[in-house]
Amino acid sequence: MPLLRFDLLEGRSATEVKALLDAVHEVLVEVFGVPLRDRYQIVHQHKTEHFLVQDTGLGLDRSKNVVVLQVVTRPRSKDQKLAFYRQLCHQLKMKCGLNPQDLIVSLVQNTDEDWSFGLGEAQFVTGALGGDHSSRGTKSSV
Repeated sequence: MPLLRFDLLEGRSATEVKALLDAVHEVLVEVFGVPLRDRYQIVHQHKTEHFLVQDTGLGLDRSKNVVVLQVVTRPRSKDQKLAFYRQLCHQLKMKCGLNPQDLIVSLVQNTDEDWSFGLGEAQFVTGALGGDHSSRGTKSSV
């Protein structure tokens, strides 16, 4: 946790996709304090005719390299979110050559009882996930 869903246009190589996933995970670890092995990333690649991403009136010039990233996560502070956007944009430009105009991010928050990692249990609620995980959760003031 967090759960990341990447929507991309078809055509990226396996190496390019791996670099993208690795760079985003590095930022999650750094900014949100996510453990290294806490990695849930799903990539969907779309045909051009099935993928329409405009600029919301901001005058952004999107390319075929556009990345739409949805992050489902436990509550994060406003400062963490803003730092995540900035650092993510920087890392993806440096490590993947992604133009900052081609990055769209949506954070979707949920709480401890909204996660089950298997076995029909909510591990954050039952305490099966302790340590680093137990210090961040629904007790947040966010």
